[in-house]
Amino acid sequence: MSEDSLLEFPCDFPIKIMGSRTDDFAQTMLEIVLRHAPDFAAETIEMRASRAGNYLSITCTIRATSKAQLDALYRELTAHPMVKVVL
Repeated sequence: MSEDSLLEFPCDFPIKIMGSRTDDFAQTMLEIVLRHAPDFAAETIEMRASRAGNYLSITCTIRATSKAQLDALYRELTAHPMVKVVL
């Protein structure tokens, strides 16, 4: 385990992405995730709409290989205009 991360790599790491419920939200987020984790299995995405149906959360559990990989993925997701929150 390195000093700058509490995680041991590689590890399974869930990323929850929330944004407005639009037709292309899930597909757009999938494309971003695949850029950083090409081995991610798209069929494992978990999706949940908000109670009022205005927002969608998707959870992608990737096989994280480094802190740098996770940092780059978070940066790209949080910079995207469709994204409200990334956990």
